[in-house]
Amino acid sequence: MTNPNLWNQLLVWPITNLLVVFYKFCEWLHLPGPLGFAIILLTIVVRFTLYPLMNAQLKSTKKMAEMKPHLDALSAKHKDDKKALQEAQLALYKEHGVNPAAGCLPTLVQFPILIALYNVFYQVLGAGDVAKMMENINAVVYNSTLKLQTLDVTFFGVNLGIKPGEWQKYGWWLLAIPLITAGLQLYQSKLMTPKTVALPAALEAKGEEKKTDSMTDIQKQMMFITPIMFGFFAFQLPIGLSLYWNIFGLFGIIQQIQVNKGK
Repeated sequence: MTNPNLWNQLLVWPITNLLVVFYKFCEWLHLPGPLGFAIILLTIVVRFTLYPLMNAQLKSTKKMAEMKPHLDALSAKHKDDKKALQEAQLALYKEHGVNPAAGCLPTLVQFPILIALYNVFYQVLGAGDVAKMMENINAVVYNSTLKLQTLDVTFFGVNLGIKPGEWQKYGWWLLAIPLITAGLQLYQSKLMTPKTVALPAALEAKGEEKKTDSMTDIQKQMMFITPIMFGFFAFQLPIGLSLYWNIFGLFGIIQQIQVNKGK
């Protein structure tokens, strides 16, 4: 964290300073577990900052999913002519006002920010040594008023630095955290999965139904694999990171519901 490289200066340090500002604010309000509330506030700010980009990505993904039967039809019609297929696809995208690359740019912009957030939370919560943690944070704050004199890493009596994987030491209740994380991710994945649309009989005769079923099977597998991965990460990493993921996921679910309703 203290290494003055470009990554830290552009992303990690600003996020750390913002987290400290929220921590100081929550401490001033005498909230119990100021670090937990600071993480929640930071997550909300990041989520609203990324809202326009994520909204564009979700809408683009939804449109592409709705167009899939049409794209399958074009693939069947022009399966022996790649040039004609490309021209037909471009015409279809233009007709529906869809840019296939629109869903990629928001992801590319979001990715460095999310990685930096992970770095900040992991370094703050995963160090274990609170004194060393404070020393590292104080070394990168922009103003002396932000320097920490104390650092409370608990949230309603729970140490945000412990891991659910240590449940035998701290209690079986820790196992609920990765389950909640996986459950939220599963629900969001279900919201993002398009409903299956029946293909015309002509396409079924050409074997497109089998191809579509195969793609649907892959989507269903990913819908379950991703939550399992998130649950595994939540099991292995400090619960402060799960607090961030779960708040971020809740806002993602709300946003996905809005997109699905056409808002």
